[in-house]
Amino acid sequence: MIDEPEVTMTPSRLGPTPRAPRTVGSDRFSLLSGKNFWQTADHRELGARSVRMADGPHGLRVQGPADDHLGLAPSVPATCFPTAVTLASSWDPELVAEVGAAVAREARVLGVGMVLGPGLNIKRHPFCGRNFEYFSEDPLLSGLLAAAAVRGIQSVGVGACLKHFAVNNQEHRRFVIDAVVDERTLRELYLRGFEIAVRTSAPRMVMASYNLVNGVHATENRHLLTDILRTEWGFTGAVVSDWGAVSDPAASVAAGMDLEMPGGLDRHGDLAAALAAGTLTDEDIDTSVTRILALADLAFGEPAQGLPADMAADHDALARRAAAAATVVLHNDGVLPLSGTERIALIGAFAEQPRYQGSGSSLVVPTRLTTAVQAFGEAGLAVTYEPGYDPRSSAPDEALIERAVRAARSADIAVVLVGLPAIHESEGFDRTTLALPVQHDALVAAVAAANPRTVVVLSNGSPLAMPWLPQVAAVLEGYLGGQAAGGALVDALTGAVEPAGRLAETFPARQEEISADPYFPGGNRQVKYREGIFVGYRHAVTAGITPLFPFGHGLGYGRTEWSGVRADTARADVSGTVRISVDVANIGERPTSEVVQVYAHDRTGVVQRPRRELAGFARVTLRPGEVRTVTVPVRVRDLAFWDVRAGGWRVPTGTFVLEVGYSSERIAGAVEVDVLGETTDAAEPPARPAISASDVDFARRLGRPVPVERPLRPFTRESTVGDIATTVIGCLLRRLMNIAVELDETTKADPVAMAMIARTTDEMPLRALVQFSRGRMSWRLIDVVLAIANRSPAQLARALAGAGRR
Repeated sequence: MIDEPEVTMTPSRLGPTPRAPRTVGSDRFSLLSGKNFWQTADHRELGARSVRMADGPHGLRVQGPADDHLGLAPSVPATCFPTAVTLASSWDPELVAEVGAAVAREARVLGVGMVLGPGLNIKRHPFCGRNFEYFSEDPLLSGLLAAAAVRGIQSVGVGACLKHFAVNNQEHRRFVIDAVVDERTLRELYLRGFEIAVRTSAPRMVMASYNLVNGVHATENRHLLTDILRTEWGFTGAVVSDWGAVSDPAASVAAGMDLEMPGGLDRHGDLAAALAAGTLTDEDIDTSVTRILALADLAFGEPAQGLPADMAADHDALARRAAAAATVVLHNDGVLPLSGTERIALIGAFAEQPRYQGSGSSLVVPTRLTTAVQAFGEAGLAVTYEPGYDPRSSAPDEALIERAVRAARSADIAVVLVGLPAIHESEGFDRTTLALPVQHDALVAAVAAANPRTVVVLSNGSPLAMPWLPQVAAVLEGYLGGQAAGGALVDALTGAVEPAGRLAETFPARQEEISADPYFPGGNRQVKYREGIFVGYRHAVTAGITPLFPFGHGLGYGRTEWSGVRADTARADVSGTVRISVDVANIGERPTSEVVQVYAHDRTGVVQRPRRELAGFARVTLRPGEVRTVTVPVRVRDLAFWDVRAGGWRVPTGTFVLEVGYSSERIAGAVEVDVLGETTDAAEPPARPAISASDVDFARRLGRPVPVERPLRPFTRESTVGDIATTVIGCLLRRLMNIAVELDETTKADPVAMAMIARTTDEMPLRALVQFSRGRMSWRLIDVVLAIANRSPAQLARALAGAGRR
């Protein structure tokens, strides 16, 4: 879709050209896995310096070499910026790049050369527990914002790593699940954002995901890692595995993966055996080693123990500004912005113990934390505070609601902070409902009944149901706003900063209206993407479904008029660009921002497409009375679809309607453009339904029979701990693991951490036990357990003899 990269990987960007690595024999193997949990290996003869990596989608989690990828071990304080779901609502690549650069400046101070982020997986379903780490349900918006983040990070000499490549859209059995997806859906939805980011921002690294894609581990998927990523898109950086994602190290290197993480497990025997067998070549090894050597300029030496005070203060201010600007006004009857003279009932325990970031590997220890209670006080606003619920459990408690109601009755305005406690959404497990905790819904309903001027502020990482919406005066979607979220909320409520965010995802009215819902999260080993390209607003608009709030929606505080929608041409060929313009006038009394969104409607009939697809956007800020012409360029090449029969992108010939909208549902005007494309032939089998509910339809879309999900037995090294725990020997193994894991009292008292540990342990494949233990748990032990669980004397004999060892 994006033909030519705007930024290319040049030798100067990749550092000095290394010597031919083959001269040092098998010792080069050591560079293909990490030195420890967070660092690449060093090699004096080859000039390779160790590069420190750190999770960092919205702030750095810098740890020592400890074996911890779940965010449980202590880390150095760093600025916790708004998460990706929040930043995406800004629709502002410049702001995202600014945050990326700030993260990178902290990385240099803390000795980190590679930031493991941004994440840009498509939000296929609101229930994905890690949605807070991802930008959008739309690949164009995701790709452009991810590219901005990469450019920001790499502008100060730190590397960025796009993740998780690819089709990683759920936490359920994420280590072993096989995503079965047709090629057109793969290309147009799940790879397009990566393609945009790779071609236009030249990231230094891409992370291969845990899951399988069409039966092949992402870390071993040559179609993804070499044919598409490198040959088609021109990526010349390094590919790293997600931590513990490698099943077969030799097959991974042969497929185009360069670096296995975490380190510590000796892979020399695996690679040497593959070389001897001819399944791996010296050229494969040398190519990967060369890519790792090219990262040497990202080694920054010994890290500082903390951030300079001035940097911490400046970045906290940036975090506050970004969170406020990205806040979305979902609903407002005129009660907002606050005048500052109201008596306010501030209700909700998140005002005192905020939910400001997600849980798991992205967990940041903030440099400071501003709560809403604190920020209201610092702003001099008259506030009465009531918690309304327990911030962790949210257990039903009528007494807390009664106290909140009394406070609301005595106030001019009630500001109620509700959302999803961390136990409801986290890395490691998925959500099961759109609903808020019962106590939160009951609190909002009771407070709104007592005071009709109730403003609801949401803290969450993914869409929610709002049964009380008709009863409240305003709703702000704050998402997870980072360490300065409390101050940002006050800025947004008072209008000190306009909450000018726009939703980067659809809020469905009902769960059954989510196209992927019947197929999410799939079975034990397989998830089928039967909904195809009809995800999020693509499904809602095409099916005529009215969502709770549409993609692109956001009200801000201003008043604008749009007029004069026009195109600079009525005809264009595949090499052309159509410039869509609209006049935007600020007719209000305060500065305001708008996001002009352009959607494409393909009326050629060549291929079945969603009724509306985002084709471009532009953000504009206007002074009172100002009128500006906003122009959004739409490249004709970007109107292409993936032609499964031709095996490439094709622009259809015929009429396109380019619609200018406030959101995917609210269209201000449209123009028709005749496109001279590359094909007029129907590119798909006839009478193909939008969603392949039947195996016949799905097989037609796949171009092959629907694969049969592999049974749980016989058990293999790919079996999970939870699977094998159904046997006596497996249950014993799990108990031993639980005993062996050393947890401090703080972790044991944290229900979120314990839930994440339990799910991660149960869903971890047995091979990963060897990887994460750095070989302390041996392959022989795993194979013995498997043989006993499978009740196979022959397998047991081979295991005891060490026949299956790597």
